[in-house]
Amino acid sequence: MGALVIVATPIGNLSDISPRALDALRKADLIACEDTRQSLKLLNHFSISKSLVSYHDFNEEKKAAELGEKIRGGQTIALVSDAGTPGISDPGFRLVRYCREQGLTVEAIPGPNAAITALSASGLPSDEFFFAGFLPSKKSARREKLESLRALRATLVFYEAPHRIEVTLTDFLEVLGDREACIARELTKLHEEFLFGKLSSIRDRVKPLGEFVVVVGGNTNADEPAIKGPLTREQVLKTLGLSRNELYDLFFKK
Repeated sequence: MGALVIVATPIGNLSDISPRALDALRKADLIACEDTRQSLKLLNHFSISKSLVSYHDFNEEKKAAELGEKIRGGQTIALVSDAGTPGISDPGFRLVRYCREQGLTVEAIPGPNAAITALSASGLPSDEFFFAGFLPSKKSARREKLESLRALRATLVFYEAPHRIEVTLTDFLEVLGDREACIARELTKLHEEFLFGKLSSIRDRVKPLGEFVVVVGGNTNADEPAIKGPLTREQVLKTLGLSRNELYDLFFKK
C-alpha cells in the first residue's frame, strides 16, 4: 500500500523548506501540484526530478479518485500547493478526504503557513484565533460575512488579494469598528512588510502590491455578548432569550 504525503513548502523564502519535506519529495513516485510551473521552480532549485500531475480546484474531484487508485496500487504521492501547507485555503481537502474514506495512508509534513506566520508576528493575542481565509469578492457578501464574525472575541485572520485590499479594509473598519490590526505583505520575500496599528491608520498606509494576510483584533466590547463561533440564528435567539416564534411575532405581527 502506498501513501499520500502532504508536504508543506515555502511561502516565499526557499530556505524555509525542511529536510524532511525535501526527503519526501525525493522519495515520492509522483508529485501532485496546484500549478506544475510553480512547483518546478522549487524542485529545480533543489535538483529534484519527478513526474508531476496538476491538481487544482477545477479538477480536484476527478483527480482524487485517480490518485487514490495509484496510492492503492502502491505508489507514494506527495501533495504540494503553490506555497505553504496544502488544504489551507488551497486544494487538497477532497483528496485527503477521499483517502481517509478509502482507508488509505495519509501523512502530513508540517511547515510554512502564511496565516500562522502573520499571527505569530502580529503582536495581537494568539491564544484564540479564527481563520476565515479569503472573504467573498462581492461587497454585500463580504460585509455579511464580516457581520457574522463581529462579536467574536478571538483574533481574526484573513487572506486578501492586492486588488481588493483597500476596499476590504474599508469594510473591516465600517463593520468591525476601528480595531487594532496587523497587515503582513509578501511574507518571507524580499519586500516583506508589516503594518501595525488601528484599521483606519493601516488603510491609509497600505500599498496594494503582493499577497496579504490581515490579522484583526477580536471584539473587546464588554457590552456586546461574547459569541464562541460564527454568528448564527440560534445564537441570536439564545442571546435575546427568544424563541423563533417570539422573534417572528416581534418583527412581523402588528
